[in-house]
Amino acid sequence: MMRLMKLRRHLRGSGRVLVFVFAASIVWLLFDMAALRVSIDDVNTHILKERVLREREMRRVRATPNLKMEFKHPVQRLDPAAIRDRERPLASDVYREGSKRAVLKDKKDLKRDRFKSVAPQHKADVYNHGVIAKQDAPGKKKVPNLDFGVAVANASQVRANKVVLERDVAKESLHAVASKEKLGVNETIVLESKDLLPSKAMSHQKPNKDPNAQKEPLKPTAHLHVGNISTAVRKSGVHKVLSLDVTHAPRDPNALGQFGRGVILPSSEDEEVRKRWDEGHFNVYLSDRIPVDRAIPDTRPEVCSQAVVHDDLPSTSVIFCFVDEVWSTLLRSVHSVLNRSPPHLLKEIILVDDFSTKDYLKEPLDKYMSQFPKVRIVRLKERQGLIRARLAGAAVATGEVLTFLDSHVECNVGWLEPLLERIYLDRRKVPCPVIEVINDKDMSYMLIDNFQRGIFKWPLVFGWNALSEDYIRKHNITVSDPIRCPVMAGGLFSIDKKYFYELGTYDPGLDVWGGENMEISFKIWMCGGEIEIIPCSRVGHIFRGQNPYSFPKDRQKTVERNLARVAEVWLDEYKDLFYGHGYQHLLDKSVTDIGNLTEQIELRKKLKCKNFKWYLENVYPELDAPLVKAEGLVFNQGLRRCLAMFKDSLSFETCDLNKQSQHFSYTWLRHVRQGDLCIAPQQSLNSFSVVSCDNAKAELRWFHKSSKSTLADHFIAEFASQHMCLEAESRDDSLHLSPCDSNNSFQKWQFTHYYASV
Repeated sequence: MMRLMKLRRHLRGSGRVLVFVFAASIVWLLFDMAALRVSIDDVNTHILKERVLREREMRRVRATPNLKMEFKHPVQRLDPAAIRDRERPLASDVYREGSKRAVLKDKKDLKRDRFKSVAPQHKADVYNHGVIAKQDAPGKKKVPNLDFGVAVANASQVRANKVVLERDVAKESLHAVASKEKLGVNETIVLESKDLLPSKAMSHQKPNKDPNAQKEPLKPTAHLHVGNISTAVRKSGVHKVLSLDVTHAPRDPNALGQFGRGVILPSSEDEEVRKRWDEGHFNVYLSDRIPVDRAIPDTRPEVCSQAVVHDDLPSTSVIFCFVDEVWSTLLRSVHSVLNRSPPHLLKEIILVDDFSTKDYLKEPLDKYMSQFPKVRIVRLKERQGLIRARLAGAAVATGEVLTFLDSHVECNVGWLEPLLERIYLDRRKVPCPVIEVINDKDMSYMLIDNFQRGIFKWPLVFGWNALSEDYIRKHNITVSDPIRCPVMAGGLFSIDKKYFYELGTYDPGLDVWGGENMEISFKIWMCGGEIEIIPCSRVGHIFRGQNPYSFPKDRQKTVERNLARVAEVWLDEYKDLFYGHGYQHLLDKSVTDIGNLTEQIELRKKLKCKNFKWYLENVYPELDAPLVKAEGLVFNQGLRRCLAMFKDSLSFETCDLNKQSQHFSYTWLRHVRQGDLCIAPQQSLNSFSVVSCDNAKAELRWFHKSSKSTLADHFIAEFASQHMCLEAESRDDSLHLSPCDSNNSFQKWQFTHYYASV
């Protein structure tokens, strides 16, 4: 009993201890909760302050006029910080380094650290500067020393190597007079028209001494992921895309149009603007006052500055074709390539003068370009047009890749390497840069949506199309991913030179300009290649309301003839959609001679190209392309029966979908046909006949459902001088032509299925 009492006293004491511990824990927990509440309140207060400051800045931005397209410097977009600093002198040397931006704040920093303003006084061996360290053994591909921080390097090594590399790259100023590459100073070549044929083109090339030139690129052995970009890695090494912008002197930050800013001229100069507008169909007066090497904003997605490319990318020849181009825009185009292209990749710039008439494009241009060893001028002895001018440039090009550009562009930083990288990975890829807009009125550099691609609508009309949200989600596309492009714009693209000739280049039967982008796009896709738009490569382009130059022949007829050649060679049975959208007159060969197509058809067979149906299903399935406008039974509303054909006669029967004799089609060429037979109106007899179909004959065509008028349900004879319609006779089931009557039910016809109303 005593033991039990002692045990109770002991437990009673332990209980007090337990109660004390429990109470202390509760008090400690309350203190913790109070401290946490104070901490949360502090954080909330800090966040609230930041939000208030951010909203205040955004209100200031909205309240500031004319700042929609302003940029503080080449690579920085408009933001509140830029608004605060807009009254200060602008720093032109701001470049991305990872996700940070390095701004050189004072004159000492500018003098010490500006890698892009090195003066052009160099020794003759400008290539021995660390980018191309020394001559490789004969026959071995040169691999530049671009080892600046791949995945194994830490952040400080990356920065140090990048600074050294960019300083060394700048030492080969593209304005230098001497170069180890003996391309000749401003080598002017005069070509006859006979030299432009693809069969002759390769004779202008220098022999390729590289024994590995014919080999396909090696397969990648691994992949390195940088941001959202997956880049193939080979043992040869990779490096970050170079964001070069070399200039021979410090840029004037206050110059008109500097950093891509728009310029609003005073009204007192309007007359001068109007006077010179027709020289280029844009603001030529303003263009001439803007620096030819002005800086422009880096509009690439942020991740592009961190992308890596291979060290041993192929070299390229950049080809500009022009005729009577405005002096300042031509120079700005050339300078943008010289200043923003890695020197070891830029083999040459070829200017093809398509028989310009302006005096300043002759001796003055030769003299100006003589300071740039990599610039060559090819002059055609007669006007050839854009297509053959490009062939002339390709004929003398010595680079491994051909890059075609329009002569009124501005290439952005980092524009070249992403294009060459795609070709390096697959020589059959044809990459195009994102084409941004240089405003034709104020010369501002304008951003465009990242998710754009080139398409066409009938009748082969090129246009731009934004990718749908569903398409982006379905294919998991990021802002930096290449975009499959059904049709290229045609003015700006890169292509492996050998592949270009394997494809037969452009159809040499195409005249001047027009349709060449369709022709080469169909050829690339259907013959095993791919066209891509590369968001990490961006080039600004002046879009003009009309061509400032004249066509040797009628412009409309030239373009129509070119498109007809494209349709006949590449569209197969879908060519009726082209002709049926307003080009029926091109079918009359006595009026329009589209030339001989034998070589192009044989080339397509030789290349074993796929058919146009494959193209529609695999490349451009979004295009609406029914082979006929309507088909099925043809029901007459008055008789309540269907049309039937027996041999060469027509009658009416009770409608039956199982009877092939009752099945007709209404084609894009407006034929009512069954098989190879067409119903033809006979106006002289107010009757009809059944004849063999002939696409070129206008007298076989009927208007049906071509408008929303009261006669939409009628078959109206197209060639008739007055409205004559096909009418069913209620007494003997016969057919005849009668003056059209919107209330006559015996003149109203209905197909089972309609696919188009135009």
